[in-house]
Amino acid sequence: MTYFMFLLLVGLILGLIAVASNPTPYFAALGLVVAAGVGCGILVSSGGSFLSLVLFLIYLGGMLVVFAYSAALAAEPFPEAWGSRSVMVYVLTYFVGVVLAAGLFWGGWYEGSWILVDGLKEFSLLRGDVGGVAMMYSFGGAMLVICAWVLLLTLLVVLELTRGLSRGTLRAV
Repeated sequence: MTYFMFLLLVGLILGLIAVASNPTPYFAALGLVVAAGVGCGILVSSGGSFLSLVLFLIYLGGMLVVFAYSAALAAEPFPEAWGSRSVMVYVLTYFVGVVLAAGLFWGGWYEGSWILVDGLKEFSLLRGDVGGVAMMYSFGGAMLVICAWVLLLTLLVVLELTRGLSRGTLRAV
């Protein structure tokens, strides 16, 4: 299980490097989808299956809006891909930064520090995930409603910006 978590964490770092290093919004949005999927996989591996599902649905809605907005703004016929020279310079720079940061903090990590939610199940009446769902709805219910309204407002703004004919804002660009 430790090796699987290690692979998921490496995938998360690579996805975040893909988001940060790419100037083209198409490929950066793809890297964001990969990073969100791997991050939800990390949550599932740690025992938070419901929280992972909620976050992935929120990320998926948000990334759909971001991808629609970036696709409307980026009208490049030949966008820069991950294999181009300028993108590879950024990838290598971020990768060296991650390796240096990992070397700086490597001494405090060991296998026993990855404790799952149900690691102390003998002392609780509920699964850790079920208790987290109750806490999220009792203390974070207002934040869930605010996030849903913000996503809806963002979607309406993107649809208004990219509307066809001569009324859309982006038609002058």
